[in-house]
Amino acid sequence: MSSISSGNFSQIAGSYADTAAVYSKSETTKTDETSGKKKVSGQTIGNPKLSEKASKYYEQLKKKYSNMNFILVSEDQKENAKANAAGYANSNNMVVLIDEDKIERMASDENYRKQYEGIIANAASGISQLASSLSATGTSVKGFGMQVNDNGTASYFAVLEKSSAAQKERIEKKAVEKKEAKKTAQKKAEKKKNEERLEKKRKETGDVDDTDDTETVTVTASSIEELLEKIKDQEQLFLSDTVKTPQEKNVGQNVDFSV
Repeated sequence: MSSISSGNFSQIAGSYADTAAVYSKSETTKTDETSGKKKVSGQTIGNPKLSEKASKYYEQLKKKYSNMNFILVSEDQKENAKANAAGYANSNNMVVLIDEDKIERMASDENYRKQYEGIIANAASGISQLASSLSATGTSVKGFGMQVNDNGTASYFAVLEKSSAAQKERIEKKAVEKKEAKKTAQKKAEKKKNEERLEKKRKETGDVDDTDDTETVTVTASSIEELLEKIKDQEQLFLSDTVKTPQEKNVGQNVDFSV
């Protein structure tokens, strides 16, 4: 029986270790590839990834409800998406926030898929009717949306633009404030004149800074019926705000529209 010197043994052990490392790396790479989750096309929140099967299903889902704007949410961003849901609303299509885990399960579980597609379909129909009825009353809505929840329900939201009467009053008030500010500025040093000329130019071109005063209010609800009632309540606040005296407006009124 031949003996192995310590030097040869170390060399053999080293070769084995290298081979094992390469094999381990190969298996890891193979696992990553076969586990198969990849980034998806379209709007996302966070860094959601889907398997090939789920990706194909997700594309089919978006085509099936092509009049809706789907946004895929990563698991770690679900609460963040819920807290900032209204920021994703747009005037063209109803927004649907849905997380990656639900899409994965919908792709493989037929009963689960039917349940959640039913939620989406009912929301689409309900929001469409709601939008039509509000349009007839002159209520200005910037956008609608929904978020698919974990318990087989959905949350709804709407972003409202302030009524034209309230908007007009705010613009007029701001114009008066700007006029007074201009009078004050004229009394200051000569260097202020240049700023006044720039201000005048901005007004002539329509480039007026409005960033300090938002013109939207977000309403959230756990049902479309509740959403309608909250929209009506908010619209009444808009209207009542236009007839208050300056003293009354200073008192303020806080209403919690959270679910």
